[in-house]
Amino acid sequence: MNPISGMKTFVSTYLAEYKKLFRLGSPILISQLSVIIIAFCDTLMVGRYSVGSLAAAAFVNSIYLIPNVMLMGLASGVTPLVGALYSRGNMWRAGRVTRAALQVNAAVALIFTAFMGVIYFFLDHFGQDADLLPQIRNYYLVLLLTPLPIALNSLLMQMSNGVENTLLPMLVTVVCIGINIVLNWLLIHGIWIFPELGLLGAGIATVTARIVSVLAMWLAFMLLRRYRSYKEGYFHPRRLTKMRWKVWATSWPIMLQTGCEVTLWGFGGVVCGWFGAVQLSAYQVVNTISQLGFMVYISFASAVAIRVAYYSGLRDEQGAGIAARAALHINLLLAAVASLVFIFGARFLIPLFINTDGTEAEATAVIASALALIAPLVFYQFFDATQCTFINAIRGTGQVRSLFLISFVSYVAVGIPMLLLFAKVFNLGNLGAYWSFNISLAVASAMAFIFFRRIRFR
Repeated sequence: MNPISGMKTFVSTYLAEYKKLFRLGSPILISQLSVIIIAFCDTLMVGRYSVGSLAAAAFVNSIYLIPNVMLMGLASGVTPLVGALYSRGNMWRAGRVTRAALQVNAAVALIFTAFMGVIYFFLDHFGQDADLLPQIRNYYLVLLLTPLPIALNSLLMQMSNGVENTLLPMLVTVVCIGINIVLNWLLIHGIWIFPELGLLGAGIATVTARIVSVLAMWLAFMLLRRYRSYKEGYFHPRRLTKMRWKVWATSWPIMLQTGCEVTLWGFGGVVCGWFGAVQLSAYQVVNTISQLGFMVYISFASAVAIRVAYYSGLRDEQGAGIAARAALHINLLLAAVASLVFIFGARFLIPLFINTDGTEAEATAVIASALALIAPLVFYQFFDATQCTFINAIRGTGQVRSLFLISFVSYVAVGIPMLLLFAKVFNLGNLGAYWSFNISLAVASAMAFIFFRRIRFR
């Protein structure tokens, strides 16, 4: 085959899938960019308030990262179920799945809330700076209200994505981001009639925005004509026992997979806290900046999960493979763009998060520590984009048992020992933590690619 005809074949094979992925992924991307904006604003506003508040927020967020992301992973288990039903036009059964999934997600969220409540009494045993503990405790208690709204909101958004309505979650997310930012501004610094609450104010703003988001998604599901056929199945009185078990069987491997992944980054925050507030603050800042890459990749990875779920309903393995490869092409290109942003923009972005009105030496140290993390951050973008794409392609098939194995091996069996080796044994602190992430993501990329290639639709 000559190069010209080969190029024509390539374009004809992938062009339609690129268009589909961009149509589905673009609203998700805007939603994820909104999440990035709120993460930036939270970290920026808290960091500008004080380095101590930034370090306290970094520690608490590292702990909550694990259950919150696990709940999001649990919710994403509904996407292949609803997506496959949507491709076959079975909206009534999709409504049944949605109700069963809401019940499962709510129950797990309440269990997580109780578990996090127990951890509160042991916060002084994590080796953090004693001066930070009052702020840590107050912020932690407020965030204890977040697991339930996160679980319900994520489920409703995943259901909407599964039926290819990615615009609604985008609009709700953007509005709630605005609410969060305004409340941050009012409550952190005590603007107008509001008291100055510092980090506690940021926590109240976050909880409020999450509750508004889930209420908005529920009202949309109840009131929009688009969801009328789904509501008939949702409110049908037939028992849901078998459906709940089916949802659980599809969702728990994804929950554990995401839990293993974020455990590594959450544990990284605890380990960096062993080296003091400067390294922990720098770790938090760079984690926030790193979302510029990850949230973009996850947008098109979520789109490929929707597309693969669609093809799974039709038992079309070839179409699913093309969708996964098309998403990989897009995400690798985006990884190159993100790397350039980190390389050339980090020295301008990082100082924005640091309070330079306090101790100048401390602020300078945080900035220098954060800038040192950019090299390993850039290095792992391509691994992150690859694993993200194929993990979500596997999710779309509904055959998700392999996801826990992939994440456990990559992020726990390999990741945690490498983190401790680089950070503690080699005494590299947060720099060692970031270099160790490259190893974990490389292993995850290879395993996810291999397992996706082995999947066959039944």
